[in-house]
Amino acid sequence: MSLISLPYLRDWITRRLPFANRNIVGKRSWDRAAVARLAAMAIIMGSAVGLRIWELGQVGFNTDEAVYSGQAAAIAGASILKNIFPIFRAHPLLFHVILSLVFRFGVSDFTGRVVAVIIGLATVYLAYMLGDLLYGKNAGILAALILAVMPYHVVVSRQVLLDGPMVFFSTLTLYLLARFAKTGRPAWLHAVGIGMGLTFLAKETGIILMAAIYAFLALSREIRIRIIDLVISTGLVILMVAPYPLSLLLGGGTRSGQQYLLWQLFRRANHPWDFYLLTVPPVIGILVIVIGLAGLWLLRKENTWRERLLICWILVPVIFFDLWPTKGYQYLLPIAPPFALLAARTLAGWHPINDLHIFGRKLNIGILKGLTLAIAVITLLIPSLQAIRPATTGTFIAGTGGVPGGREAGEWIRDHIPTGATMLTIGPSMANILEFYGYRQAYGLSISPNPLRRNPSYQAIVNPDLEIREGDLQYIVWDSYSAERSSFFSNGLLKFTKRYHGRVIYVESVSVPLANGTTVSKPVIIIYEVRP
Repeated sequence: MSLISLPYLRDWITRRLPFANRNIVGKRSWDRAAVARLAAMAIIMGSAVGLRIWELGQVGFNTDEAVYSGQAAAIAGASILKNIFPIFRAHPLLFHVILSLVFRFGVSDFTGRVVAVIIGLATVYLAYMLGDLLYGKNAGILAALILAVMPYHVVVSRQVLLDGPMVFFSTLTLYLLARFAKTGRPAWLHAVGIGMGLTFLAKETGIILMAAIYAFLALSREIRIRIIDLVISTGLVILMVAPYPLSLLLGGGTRSGQQYLLWQLFRRANHPWDFYLLTVPPVIGILVIVIGLAGLWLLRKENTWRERLLICWILVPVIFFDLWPTKGYQYLLPIAPPFALLAARTLAGWHPINDLHIFGRKLNIGILKGLTLAIAVITLLIPSLQAIRPATTGTFIAGTGGVPGGREAGEWIRDHIPTGATMLTIGPSMANILEFYGYRQAYGLSISPNPLRRNPSYQAIVNPDLEIREGDLQYIVWDSYSAERSSFFSNGLLKFTKRYHGRVIYVESVSVPLANGTTVSKPVIIIYEVRP
């Protein structure tokens, strides 16, 4: 008797191979649908990897990437950066600590971004798990596909930003909450508290999703919940969050944390009120949003707590950040997975009651949904491919990618400018980049001397004239990205170069395409040496 015919071995194979057809005795056939799903997920994850890894290190860090990586390097023990980037600044340090584990083997912008990419890929897989839980495996695959090629998620998950990890943990929290709603088991609600705490530790703005959780539970009367379980879950959030204020208290960062909070509450708006309306829908995918919202109507008779959960997860961040004066490109990223899920639900679950006809012929619904999906994916894939290419305009929106020329200028500074030299830039954005790559102190001219008007992480130069005359400032750096946002401070910086006989010692340029098809070299960073 062969081993394969042994009952216990046959049962072991049947239990552990999900594709085995258990209705056939003595033989094993592969479930074609399961194999197709496995192949689809392999292609989707491969595409997600390709979009996020392609030319990942071609352009150096932007300002936020430089700051977070500088902090992580300081945690890892890189003394030369620890003197420039203090460990405690404005945000919790969960992602910084994760990044520091990699930086112990060497500080590199590429490896830092690889860590961010891995977290982004995990979020794509979480979208599959959540879609499978809510609407079935086909919906999970479609949700993963949409998020894998979505420009919003592709662009942010390629950068060393806090928003990518925060969205991973917020999506994990969403999954845990869905498990609780579906099973009613208190342990899942307790896990929601842990997930919410991790979301906060990734980035403190994630705490606003507590409102989404409470709104969902309050509106879902069919979900039974005991007060004691809600209290335990909330207590776990507090327990998870506690290390952040304790670290500030023990590390002497309490005052800076308070100053940062006050600055965020009272800082001026940095974008117009319609910034998100004009910026976010195209990068999520207008067709994705339309399909998702259309499904709420077309499948309205099937709407349950599931749709209520996703809508709460979308509305709370949209309302909060639209009212919040500070607006950032990546701030609404938590709504990307819910929109992908709503669109996937429509494509996987909508089947019209009556046949549809066009020009007198019966329309195949499968073909219609397939074409819709193909168009949606193409309208996401093309912008994603364009977004991962380096900017060639000399302008820049924070959060959309690296800053061309910043790394090259910083490395030149490190190799050619004396140790201990000090630089003056238009603003703190370029200063952070040059400090990370150049290991030299830099100050921004635009930083206000009024503590209520500036980020407490930065130090203002009250009298640049005096600093230059006394020899405390030896170099001035102009960049087109900052100049585009603030012509006033750009002009002020250039006045100092003229007044103190600024001599151009380095120019970093990018190739800019013209309408006639030719390209020209456009200076984006110019370094001047000034003398009293």
